[in-house]
Amino acid sequence: MTSQPTLTKAGDGPEGSGGPPQGSGLQAGLKNRHLSMIAIGGVIGAGLFVGSSTGIATAGPGILLSYALVGTLVVLVMRMLGEMSAANPTSGSFSAHADRALGPWAGFTIGWLYWFFWVVVLAVEATAGAAILEGWIPAVPQWGWALIVMVVLTATNLASVGSYGEFEFWFAGIKVVAIAAFIVVGGLAVFGVLPGVDSDQAGLSNLTGHGGFLPNGAGAILTGILLVVFSFMGSEIATLAAGESEDPQRAVTKATNSIIWRIGVFYLGSILVVVCLLPWDSEAIAEDGSYVAALDSLGIAHAGQIMNFIVLTSVLSCLNSGLYTASRMAFSLGERGDAPKAFARTSHRGVPRAAILVSVVFGFVAVFFNYKFPDSVFLFLVNSSGAVALFVWLVICFSQLRMRKIIQAEAPEKLVVRMWLYPYLTWLSIAFIVFVLIYMLTDTEHDGRSTMLLTMLVAAVVLAISLVRRRPAGRRATAAAPERDEVGVG
Repeated sequence: MTSQPTLTKAGDGPEGSGGPPQGSGLQAGLKNRHLSMIAIGGVIGAGLFVGSSTGIATAGPGILLSYALVGTLVVLVMRMLGEMSAANPTSGSFSAHADRALGPWAGFTIGWLYWFFWVVVLAVEATAGAAILEGWIPAVPQWGWALIVMVVLTATNLASVGSYGEFEFWFAGIKVVAIAAFIVVGGLAVFGVLPGVDSDQAGLSNLTGHGGFLPNGAGAILTGILLVVFSFMGSEIATLAAGESEDPQRAVTKATNSIIWRIGVFYLGSILVVVCLLPWDSEAIAEDGSYVAALDSLGIAHAGQIMNFIVLTSVLSCLNSGLYTASRMAFSLGERGDAPKAFARTSHRGVPRAAILVSVVFGFVAVFFNYKFPDSVFLFLVNSSGAVALFVWLVICFSQLRMRKIIQAEAPEKLVVRMWLYPYLTWLSIAFIVFVLIYMLTDTEHDGRSTMLLTMLVAAVVLAISLVRRRPAGRRATAAAPERDEVGVG
């Protein structure tokens, strides 16, 4: 059975100590407003702002269907994860659930793959943020900005979980306000009630003009899915963070129930505005990016710099959450014996310092590879972690099939969140994920095949390590059994 992380409220512990003793476990240091904003902001990644232009160029207005299909899948997967996490909130989230439902090999493999994904993301986001900052203040080199950003956010995470929550509250808040304002202003322009906008260019007619809604054919929807699926990674962070809140069950339930409108508004709403403001084949979308081009079309001055600020905020938010998420997964792996026990030790503030420092060290190493070997080592790291999101979602689906029966047998009252139409929608989700994984193997134009093969290679290596580690433990347990029997007889 998976162990539950020790949770204490900030300030608990021996009188006068100012907190629980060293190594007492995680603390419930996240407030409700932190969890709410983490849940909302978690679905808005930098990939939405930066990567959407490629999807639009590939599928035209039909990219909306790609986002809708992936968004629906994420809603279903989050519902499954919410069911398990509301019944058993833990910092290990889906990895801990997989450990219990499918076996230690599953928890070990998916936990380390997820950790690997986020430490690579640290390098990607640090480099992206450093490029923006260098453009503003060129006196500091790009590597210097990457170092500064990583050090500051590492210090934030080392201070306390509350400081992480506070930083993420404001980072996510800026993203939410910015994208909400974009949707409102853009929507007014689409319907011709915003002064200074060329009505011949903006309008619902852009959805069907310029070759129709699916100018590149229905097959482009599938290609669009491959391009947008990874921008949804991060939706699950709220279930990890809920393990350090005062009311984990309520936090998970709220985050799970709100995922539909979050994806509907921020993803589908903003992309709909973009493809209505400009023709999908506009050169500006390809050259400047979808959101910058859309802002430019509204005549908003300094649109590029405004979007750079929003993207930088998203990058910092992703870095902050990535470091938090990687460290908590490492903490959970340490508690279950799947990582060094030092990872499971916490400071008097309830911070797993070793887990944070090891995660950030690997992040720094990846940043170095990005500058030194961008087209070889770093490209391998990025591609080999590219399909992890799909593997995580697949494991969540299979875990939920098993965990529903376990929860119903042991504590049915804990099923406060239930997966819709169980088990049919779960199996449908599995079928869709497997279809996407197989389709990736046929995609050579957008590197889907190489990404899939490399991720499978890394997954196979991690799985092999898990199985090799379990064998000695199994032999020790078998050898100890006769000894126990002899003692019992005596």
